[in-house]
Amino acid sequence: MEAAFSQQYELVRSARAALLDYCATLSPAHFVAPVAAFNHSSIRDLLVHMAACYDFWLGQSALQRPARPRPAPETVPDVAALRRLFGEADALVADFGQHFAGRWLEPVPVAVPRQRVPQPFSPLHLFTHVITHEFHHKGQVLSMSRQLGYTPVDTDAIRT
Repeated sequence: MEAAFSQQYELVRSARAALLDYCATLSPAHFVAPVAAFNHSSIRDLLVHMAACYDFWLGQSALQRPARPRPAPETVPDVAALRRLFGEADALVADFGQHFAGRWLEPVPVAVPRQRVPQPFSPLHLFTHVITHEFHHKGQVLSMSRQLGYTPVDTDAIRT
């Protein structure tokens, strides 16, 4: 399982790199521009949220690390800063993978927002959640860029 876990996350990282490379081509003004159809969030705001999800679900919830303040989007001014933020997520995923090696299906009690008692989720379930969450929002980022007048590039795990 460890090899499959690592290989799957490499596919996620590759798709993310394609997205961040694309975002680096956007004008700085469009990168931080609120998009009305997306609750007035910006592309930058959504990317910061994507990275923070890893910290919450894998770091705080699964590894039971102390809560860290979520980064304020305005403290992440550009794609270079986002790459650093996702670098922290990558390190966290590596720690998570090592910690749960060989125990992918064992339930872990997880404090879930708006639930009174911890819920049992396997490490595999939590990992699947964060990567599907990232891909969901990646599609939204591309849609936001289209609304700002750009033609999105292919950022799928399998790119043609």
